[in-house]
Amino acid sequence: MPKPIKTPPSFINYLIHLQSKKTRRNQLKTINWTLGKIEANADLSNTEQVTKWILNQPFTEIYKAQFAQVYSKYCQYKGIPYTKPKFKIKRPKPIRIPTEEKINMIIAESGKTLATKLTLSKETGLRPVEVHMLKVKDIDFDQRLIYPTTAKNGAPRTLKIKSDRLASLLQRHITRHDLKENDLVFKGHEEHYSDAFARVRNRLAEKVADPTIKRIRLYDLRHFFATMLYHKTKDILLVKQQLGHKSINNTLIYIDLEATLYNTNDEWTCRATSNDDEATKLIEAGFEYVATTPN
Repeated sequence: MPKPIKTPPSFINYLIHLQSKKTRRNQLKTINWTLGKIEANADLSNTEQVTKWILNQPFTEIYKAQFAQVYSKYCQYKGIPYTKPKFKIKRPKPIRIPTEEKINMIIAESGKTLATKLTLSKETGLRPVEVHMLKVKDIDFDQRLIYPTTAKNGAPRTLKIKSDRLASLLQRHITRHDLKENDLVFKGHEEHYSDAFARVRNRLAEKVADPTIKRIRLYDLRHFFATMLYHKTKDILLVKQQLGHKSINNTLIYIDLEATLYNTNDEWTCRATSNDDEATKLIEAGFEYVATTPN
């Protein structure tokens, strides 16, 4: 007997719209699954019914909030008025900055391609998705510069290839795979990168009998880069620029992380900005106001 034809979901046009906006593959999968789950239990056009279903689920508050956020974006697309319910979200767990020794142990345990990706993440702070968006033409080996496509609608930036090791790993990878100018440097998607990292990390943790290694997340390499950069330069605006943050709010956390790691709360640091909003945020973070900024 022929297999029954699967009916596309009622929100298929929304998914097509998101795809046209270059929404990442893993985000599309999550949105598709979430809306599918809601549609199986409630009428997507009935906001009251959907909200009631979300609130009655045995989910954590943050998980419910994620369902409501996905549904809210769908309603916005459809022009359906919707007010998200409020949830009591617990503060996220504190960021743990891994030691360079443990990061290097994971890199050493990895195969050639994964080791290249991890070294790139560690030394440039690229997001996993940005690593997989990188093209050969984005790398200037003569000037040792990388021009990544910034994710999350972040600010564009230029990154320096600081170590001979990273330059060598990238050049050998490109040569080994016979990559051309317009080719992506790494095949696959960022979730594959995350999965490969987790497998190697867990294997290493078992191998050396160190369960703390399992706590290291792939994104922690970006946190490591930012914290070390701030420790070396004490320039939070440089860290903001190198991470591709649009708002300094997302960057200020590295001041506290660096101070905790290195006990540098008493050190004096001077920063200059011509942006009123950044100046306000720096003052709120503990920098002393010493001049006016132009309007």
